[in-house]
Amino acid sequence: EVQLVESGGGLVQAGESLILSCAASGFAFGDYTIGWFRQVPGKEREGVSCIPAVGRYTLYADSVKGRFTMSSDNAKNTVYLQMNSLKPGDTAVYYCAAANERLCPQRYEYDYWGQGTQVTVSS
Repeated sequence: EVQLVESGGGLVQAGESLILSCAASGFAFGDYTIGWFRQVPGKEREGVSCIPAVGRYTLYADSVKGRFTMSSDNAKNTVYLQMNSLKPGDTAVYYCAAANERLCPQRYEYDYWGQGTQVTVSS
């Protein structure tokens, strides 16, 4: 019954923008910490951004600070990732995840994961 469904990925050129969406259902969205992750073949999944359940702030990986913006719309049970000034190094499968924690936890502590959406940035 719990679902996280990502959408919005695609093929873009370096310097362009994309918006990813993550639609959640089957759990108390407003009480969960939500994070975005990404993964490329042969490498471990890495954290991109996170909004803790307690709110007040958003965390970003150094590699995306100033370029990506995460937001949450509790009325729609949806989170977004606005990605600007995309680089070839941003190419990855992007996942959203939810954790029943007040603060942003480690990757392995998240409870629910989406299936991912592919982002490809050409040089």
